[in-house]
Amino acid sequence: METFMTSPWFTWVILPLLIFFSRILDVSVGTMRLIFVSKGNKNIAPILGFFEVIIWLIAISQIMQHLNNVMCYIAYGGGFAAGNYIGIYLEERMKIGTVIMRIFPKKDTTALAFTLRENGFGVTTVNIQGKGGKNQMLFSVMDRKSIPEVLEIVNHHNPNAFYTIEDIRGVKEGYRKGLPANRSVFRVSNPARRKGK
Repeated sequence: METFMTSPWFTWVILPLLIFFSRILDVSVGTMRLIFVSKGNKNIAPILGFFEVIIWLIAISQIMQHLNNVMCYIAYGGGFAAGNYIGIYLEERMKIGTVIMRIFPKKDTTALAFTLRENGFGVTTVNIQGKGGKNQMLFSVMDRKSIPEVLEIVNHHNPNAFYTIEDIRGVKEGYRKGLPANRSVFRVSNPARRKGK
C-alpha cells in the first residue's frame, strides 16, 4: 500500500483526481450554502457550511503535502471552477425560493390576468403609461418551480410581452400558490363566456 501511495501513478494521476473531485464537492456545497443564506434559510446553511469546511480541509491538506506537484494545483483550480458551475446548476434544477414576475403586455391584459387567476396565481394589475400609450402591468409572486407554467400562459396570450423576474427573500400575507412542477397543461378560459353563465 505504501509503495502505491508513493508511486508516480498515484502522485500524478490519482491524487490530483481526488483533489479535483473533493474541490468540486466542496465548492458545490459552498455555492448551495450561499444560495440558501441569500434566501433566508437559516436551518440548512450551517449544516452545509460544516461539510464544506471538512471537505476543504481534506483537499488543502493534500496540497500542502505535495507542494512540488503542479498537477495538484491544476486539479485544485479546476475543481473550484467546476464546483461553481455545478452548484449553480443544482440550484436551478432544485428551483428553490420565491420570485416576483412583472409582465408588460403588448396588448389588453384582461384575458391574461383572468387565465393566471384561473390557474391559481395571484395577480395585481397597475395602470402604466409607456411609449405605446396607456396599458396595464401585471405583478405576480410565485414559487420558482411555477415560472415555466406562467411563461407558457403569458406566451399564449401575449407572445411579445416584456417581463422581468426577480428573487424575493421573503413573503408575508398576500396570495401565492405554487403549482406542481410537473403540471404543464393550463386552462384557457373565456371571461366573456363566463360572465354569460
